[in-house]
Amino acid sequence: MHDKEIHIPRPLVNQLLHYAQTSPEVEVCGLIGAKDGTPGHCYPVKNASTTPDCRFQMEPQDQIDAMRKMRERGEELFAIFHSHPAAPAEPSAIDLEQAAYPDAVYIIISLNTKGVLEMRGFRINQARQIEEIALLL
Repeated sequence: MHDKEIHIPRPLVNQLLHYAQTSPEVEVCGLIGAKDGTPGHCYPVKNASTTPDCRFQMEPQDQIDAMRKMRERGEELFAIFHSHPAAPAEPSAIDLEQAAYPDAVYIIISLNTKGVLEMRGFRINQARQIEEIALLL
């Protein structure tokens, strides 16, 4: 049912990496919308966490607005992205606990690499099992 690899268009990759780099000390987060299974738009959402340096919590109204814009463009939720300023690009215990969209890809961007940004994709099912998805960038 799910692809083991997904292609992310270069402009979108650049947008995500740029966004993560604009706030290197906090986790940035947001949604990615797709049309016919092709990811096209990035919707940054404000991180409302009280400890944004090590976790993310999407600001509810911002998330609702992003979902509305996505629907207006005829897109469906494709992925949820966030950055890890000081941790590797893999789901943390908190990420697993809060994963609520089993059909979405979870994209994590790590800034914890010397000069090289790392971006990885995962699916997290209701049983909190992780499956890595190859991102073709």
